[in-house]
Amino acid sequence: MLQVWALDGIREITPGDDLVGVILDALTEPLHDGDIVVVTSKIVSKAEGRVIRADDREDAITRETVRLVASRTSPTGHVTRIVENPLGIVSAAAGVDASNTPEGTVLLLPVDPDASARRLAEGLRQVARVGVLITDTLGRAWREGQTDHAIGAAGVRVFEDLRGTTDAEGRPLVVTLPCVADEIAAATDLVKGKASRRPVAIVRGRGDLVGELDLPGARSIVRDPARDMFRQGADEAYAEGFAAGRAARD
Repeated sequence: MLQVWALDGIREITPGDDLVGVILDALTEPLHDGDIVVVTSKIVSKAEGRVIRADDREDAITRETVRLVASRTSPTGHVTRIVENPLGIVSAAAGVDASNTPEGTVLLLPVDPDASARRLAEGLRQVARVGVLITDTLGRAWREGQTDHAIGAAGVRVFEDLRGTTDAEGRPLVVTLPCVADEIAAATDLVKGKASRRPVAIVRGRGDLVGELDLPGARSIVRDPARDMFRQGADEAYAEGFAAGRAARD
């Protein structure tokens, strides 16, 4: 049986806070071996001092942008940028967050979420052999709305490789590779919520996914550019092709 619940009573996090201690203090029952502790990236960023002064969020997005994928301007003049950030994650606004931060500041994602997850797991494993996921809210291509995804992982198998097994009809599965880290992240979003100050959740019942701390982290979820079929937005790709065609004609 899968159990998922959020922790209450986690106070506002400030730079330098010991998140391991904060999580342990918020527990109402002991962690079990095989539990997965899922932590919203926002409190990791706050503990690591990733709050910066930025009166203009757009400037912060520009600084965190490695590559522009697509940009659209709404009828009201609002510009939405889909970009690749230094973590290789393609998302709106490079993960720069202006919510639940002091006025005139924005929150950046952790510098290395896998390393952050590993530090948390090392501390929590003094109590029980748990895995850790760090999550952030992202949109999805071709679908409206957002859901939580894993951007950091330690001691958790981020994929469940079913290739080489068979389906219920005995047919071989060739490409089936569920990203269980993202599935768990989305499940915990149901209990954490967005405005309830419950940034940590516990998942119990998938101890089969918990392993050594040197398992591949969430960075392994990011698709290799050589296999990325959607490197640009449609308008950007058209404009580039049009310009190349004109240049070749001239």
